[in-house]
Amino acid sequence: MRSYDAIIIGAGQAGPALAGRLNDAGLSVAIIERHHVGGTCVNTGCRPTKGLVASAYAIHTARRGGDYGFSFAGSLEVDMKAVAARANRIIRDGRTGNESWLFGMTNVELIRGHARFEEVNVVAVEGERLTAPRIFINVGGRAMVPEMPGADQVPILTNTDIVALNTLPRHLVVIGGSYIGLEFAQMYRRFGAEVTVVERMDRIIAREDPDVSDAVRQILEAEGVRVRTGADCIGFAPSGEDVEVRVDCAEDAQPIFASHVLMAVGRRPNTDDLGLEAAGVAVDARGYIIVDDRLETSVPGIWALGDCNGRGAFTHTAYNDFEIVAANLLDDEDRHVSQRLPGYALYIDPPLARVGMTDAEAVKTGRRLLHSKRPMSRVGRAVEKGETQGFMKVVADADTRRILGAAILGTSGDEAIHGILDMMNADQPIETLRWSVPIHPTVSELIPTLLLDLQPSKGET
Repeated sequence: MRSYDAIIIGAGQAGPALAGRLNDAGLSVAIIERHHVGGTCVNTGCRPTKGLVASAYAIHTARRGGDYGFSFAGSLEVDMKAVAARANRIIRDGRTGNESWLFGMTNVELIRGHARFEEVNVVAVEGERLTAPRIFINVGGRAMVPEMPGADQVPILTNTDIVALNTLPRHLVVIGGSYIGLEFAQMYRRFGAEVTVVERMDRIIAREDPDVSDAVRQILEAEGVRVRTGADCIGFAPSGEDVEVRVDCAEDAQPIFASHVLMAVGRRPNTDDLGLEAAGVAVDARGYIIVDDRLETSVPGIWALGDCNGRGAFTHTAYNDFEIVAANLLDDEDRHVSQRLPGYALYIDPPLARVGMTDAEAVKTGRRLLHSKRPMSRVGRAVEKGETQGFMKVVADADTRRILGAAILGTSGDEAIHGILDMMNADQPIETLRWSVPIHPTVSELIPTLLLDLQPSKGET
């Protein structure tokens, strides 16, 4: 049996960073990875998908050349093999960069293989047993493919599969009108495919406020993406070379015929084959590892970081998990997950950026609220770029004068939202921005006006 000071299972966003801190502290570390170093973000998530989004944006802008005063002879042709090759280069560069970083750590050993617990402090990898007093689980998650009628009879793509696609679907049907599905829907429509989004709920991205959901739908439909909500009977059947997609229970309902089907209805943690029961590590009903506010599991000496703990589903929250654990273990700090502000972005174009509470969540708190909302058509930078779709809005506590949440659906919203996020992290009142002088022309410059124009909700005083 080989002994280490620490074992890290999984080399996603939290794992390598934690290995680096432990290495710098002079501790011996085994980091185990059964697939690709870098996890979802590097290999099938953030990096390749945002590379594809960038290609789709460039193609869309070229088609709008007349709006900007230029044109070119002939039709615009999309080379999907070249688009895919660009995304693959981004994946490869990110993966090799992470591997080189790990290989350069003096006290860290990268072990390839599938890790399973045999007991509390013992992990087996390809027949070899490893032990350490501290074990960190960073195994991430994967696309969920639920049992739907006929799903086992037709080819179904997940995000992993479609990232590797180098051909253009004739008709892509996306099952799931949430964040991952909408990004692929818009990008493939811009690549030239016919696209239909099928969603069970009455609204797409139903966790958002209705005005946000409705605006995103309008943006997608304006580009030719068909959206079918309230799909209460989703099922599949082979139909020649196509897939018949049923979306309605009525006998005379017309199905949709797809050349490709993307399943984007959620994700599940990669915890079902780790032997967690042998170590006594508790999981919830969905398989997420149960952790406390310091990310410790039910077993002393074992932590869970990243998507597998159900406390965040983003690269930035996984990395923050590393920061919390490292600070508590190595820096004698007392950091907690509950100190983290929820923030994220949906990378359609224009992007949707969110931080804190939605309007609906704020109302449920029973506080006296202040609201402000401005269309992006009033943002000079958006007008100059010719990208005025969307809006920005803020909700604040009328008594404490603190921001509770914000949404920016608009060009550069994913960057501009950080001005609000920083205000919230600093626990500053809205008046802090009264004397600020923002840079012009930027999207962020409207935020001070947005905050200072906060008004009570209707019916409130």
